[in-house]
Amino acid sequence: MNAKKRLRQLRRYRSIAAAFARNGFGYVSRDMGLTDKLPFYRGEEREGKQAGSIGKRIRLLLEELGPTFVKLGQIAGTRRDLLPEDIVAELERLQDEVAEFPYEQAAKIIEEELGASLGELFLRFAETPVAAASIGQVYRAALKDGTEVAVKVQRPNVRAVIETDLDILEEWANLAESRLEWARNYRLRDIVDELGKALRAELDYGTEARNAERFAVQCRELNSVRVPGVYWDYSTKRVLTMDYIEGIKLSDHARLDRAGLNRRKIAEKFAETILHQVLVEGFFHGDPHPGNVLAQPDSGIALLDFGMAGRLSPEMKKHFASFVIALRKQSTRGVLRAISNMGVVPKDADMGLLYADVEDMREKYYRMPLARVSIGEAVHDLFAVAFRHRIRIPTELTLLGKTLLTTEAVVTALDPTFSIMDVAEPVGRKLFFDRLDPRETLKNWSDELPEYFDLFNDVTIGLKQLAQMLRQGKLRVETVAPQADAAMKRLDRISNRLSFSIVLLSLSIVMLGLIIGAAISHAKSPLWRIPVIEIGLGVSLLMFLWLLHSIFRSGRF
Repeated sequence: MNAKKRLRQLRRYRSIAAAFARNGFGYVSRDMGLTDKLPFYRGEEREGKQAGSIGKRIRLLLEELGPTFVKLGQIAGTRRDLLPEDIVAELERLQDEVAEFPYEQAAKIIEEELGASLGELFLRFAETPVAAASIGQVYRAALKDGTEVAVKVQRPNVRAVIETDLDILEEWANLAESRLEWARNYRLRDIVDELGKALRAELDYGTEARNAERFAVQCRELNSVRVPGVYWDYSTKRVLTMDYIEGIKLSDHARLDRAGLNRRKIAEKFAETILHQVLVEGFFHGDPHPGNVLAQPDSGIALLDFGMAGRLSPEMKKHFASFVIALRKQSTRGVLRAISNMGVVPKDADMGLLYADVEDMREKYYRMPLARVSIGEAVHDLFAVAFRHRIRIPTELTLLGKTLLTTEAVVTALDPTFSIMDVAEPVGRKLFFDRLDPRETLKNWSDELPEYFDLFNDVTIGLKQLAQMLRQGKLRVETVAPQADAAMKRLDRISNRLSFSIVLLSLSIVMLGLIIGAAISHAKSPLWRIPVIEIGLGVSLLMFLWLLHSIFRSGRF
């Protein structure tokens, strides 16, 4: 690390430690050794005695530390499987609104990125931004042909600032997990990793542009849903030019009423759009708050800001659908199975307590009318169970939970009598029957058929190589089994003892037969003049001694 970068980090460490102290968390920075990295830090920043809950003080701390930490809090606010509900509620209040940067800097960045002056590029360009956020701000402009566009410009030097903060946060998370149990329980490193991925993706406006085009293709199947088009000739990694769309924010209920728009129709269209993206497409808007959704004159909607998008794999879609179905069917084992499939259950988890918690969750929805069932609340309950039992839920599912909760909050505010399940049930039923459709099964098989052919080809080649090695006598098989040597020694001992016993028994039988034969025989045969018994005894004794010597010599008696 060069000296300039290290100095920048030390300055940032000092401001972080001071902010911790002012918000009543000075003990945290001391316990995890943050102040040890500051050679001239003497704790002169007096520790504050902030009133309010821990969640509120955490929110104030993140807002004081700036855009990167605000984004950290927003991402952490999606992790209901990691954080208690009171902290999540405060993190959801974080606002991604910062002071504007000067128009002159924005103009310079646009001209550097697009290689021409603003006058050559645009018919007109407003000097006052229509929106400002932590990473960039948006200006209204018009192309040479009069097309109204929105131009998003990235803040100057924001990449360097964010990378410095991410380096500090990564080092801080490693340090915290090595020293503090709560940091290990909340898995701070995982949260920081998610933050880094999300921020680096948002720093590349090309990613947002591609997301917008993908959403535009999805929305062709839905009536009255608009997605702004992208002007690629006027876009780079730091500048994004899209159609300018006017509308009313879904949170401005008074304007919606004055415009004579049907709030229930808007709520229905919004819920239908998000659920289609989630359950059908598996690619959904990751931040559908009211500021990113505009009502249109035909009671339709327009989606904005595609920097954060969620993805669900086919397996995760299936597991999530199974979770909802099992919950509705009152199947505790089905819910447990879905939770196990969706997350990583620790080996030391108490399955009895987990079963009891799932049973409580099932009872909550027992015989509940469909209109009163909340998908977002069901996902929240899932995360609560996961948090209690340290079940690791994939990032894609946590973002889904945030999206569904936000969607339900928006539609409930628009029309308290509207239930998202009115839209979700038909979509879910269609997905369920699609899974049973033989045509869909055949399609899945046909998609996987090339992989089966590749596998069969690999097996065929392997068998040919094996046969060739057998013919050439080059096949060598080595078998390694734990404690195999000890087992073989025990077998040797058993066989040797058995042989010893058999020899003794044979010797006894032979000698007994000779003695009885000699006793009852009165024939005068030359054979009996020979000392057969003595010779047989001697030979048998020699064989016995030789066998005994061999067994003891091997050490396996």
